[in-house]
Amino acid sequence: MDLLRFGWRLFRVVLGASTTGAGLALMIRARLGAQPWDVLHLALAKLLNVSPGTVIIGVSLLVLIFWWPLRQRPGLGTLAMTFLPGACCDLVLSIVPVPADLAPRAALLVGGIAVFSVGTALVIKGGLGPGARDGLMTGACARWGLSVRTVRTSLELGVLALGLILANPVQAISAGTAGPGTLAIALTLGPLIGVLLKQRAAKQPQVSPS
Repeated sequence: MDLLRFGWRLFRVVLGASTTGAGLALMIRARLGAQPWDVLHLALAKLLNVSPGTVIIGVSLLVLIFWWPLRQRPGLGTLAMTFLPGACCDLVLSIVPVPADLAPRAALLVGGIAVFSVGTALVIKGGLGPGARDGLMTGACARWGLSVRTVRTSLELGVLALGLILANPVQAISAGTAGPGTLAIALTLGPLIGVLLKQRAAKQPQVSPS
């Protein structure tokens, strides 16, 4: 029974990690402004002349360094979230084209936000260790009693600023890397993930969803 339960949790983690990568790709293809982390990823990908997925994996490994002061412990979920999102993001980017009209692009953006949030919640609820970026969020919530909404939104806005510093803001906006969608993502991911984690947060009060 324990093996079946573990297998179910591992399946949810792998599904969630893959889903976050698909969500990232949908937000990029919307060309209305990528997720703040992806503004950074795309800026680094251009500077280093590598794929966005490669940068996503590299940044995940780098972010793990900051887990130590937050007393976070990696697990199988951390491993899955380090490698699967980047690989799935590159795969979906190779399949999904950029729509010409605004309506389908907006639909891709909304869909990408929803898909990414669900994937993140699946990984965290799997209880096998959060992703590198999510570990910063859950670690800060647990250590300082902050809400998911506050920490996630602060992280998104901070990473967005760093990405714009590395990239030319004018070029980023004209290319659709940064835009109104980026701000919408930064302001909605935290509350949405908080809602999806509400049931788990009730069992673990140190991570408040609101």
